[in-house]
Amino acid sequence: MKAMILAAGKGERMRPLTLHTPKPLLEVGGKPLIQWHIEALAQAGIRDLVINHAWLGEQLETYFGNGAAWGVRIQWSAEGEPLETGGGIHRALPLLGAEPFLLVNGDIWTGIDFARLQLAEGCLAHLVLVDNPEHKAQGDFVLHEGRVLNPQAGDTGLTYSGVALLAPELLVSEPGDSFPLAPLLRRAAAAGQVSGEHYPGLWIDVGTPERLALADRLAWEG
Repeated sequence: MKAMILAAGKGERMRPLTLHTPKPLLEVGGKPLIQWHIEALAQAGIRDLVINHAWLGEQLETYFGNGAAWGVRIQWSAEGEPLETGGGIHRALPLLGAEPFLLVNGDIWTGIDFARLQLAEGCLAHLVLVDNPEHKAQGDFVLHEGRVLNPQAGDTGLTYSGVALLAPELLVSEPGDSFPLAPLLRRAAAAGQVSGEHYPGLWIDVGTPERLALADRLAWEG
C-alpha cells in the first residue's frame, strides 16, 4: 500500500511561524511535524509515499529528499498553488496507482496505528474519526455500526481526523483543478460507501501556534 501526506497548505493561522518555514517543517518534540508521519508509516510497513507541497515546498524536498534516510521512498507532487485537498490528491493519482491508499493530513499529530486500518468491501473510503476538539463542537460525520453517515439535524457526530483509506475511484472522475475532498466523502457516505472507526487516543489538529505548543509539550513528555 502507498500513502499520501498532504503538505501543501500555507499555514496562514500559524503566522509568523510559517512566513519562512512550511508548516510541516515546524518542530514537535525536536523534529519536523511531518517526520512523525513518515516514521510512523515506515514502522507500519508503508514505505512508498507521495507528498504534495506548494508554499515553500522546496524546503521539504531539500530536507527529506527521496526519503532513504528514513527508510521510505518519497515521490513529490509539486503544486504551483494549493489545489485544495481533493485537487491535490487528484493530481497525485498517477503516482499513487490503482490500489487503495492511505491519506494523512500533514498538520495533525497523532498516535493512530496506520498498520491496522482496512477498507471495507464495497466502500470507497474508510475514515478515522475522533472526539470533537474544543474548537469544533459539531463534528463532521456520524458513525453507526462501522459505517460513516452524514449528520442529520440534531446530530453531534465526530470529527474527521485527517486519516483515511481511499479508493482512487472516489476521485478519478473529478476535474483536475482545485476542489475540496469533503463533498466527495459526503456523497459517498450518502451512498453507503464509507466505512469508519472511532479513535479515542492522542490526536491534535496542529492548526495554531497554541496547538503546536501543546503537541510539542506532550511530545517531550513522552
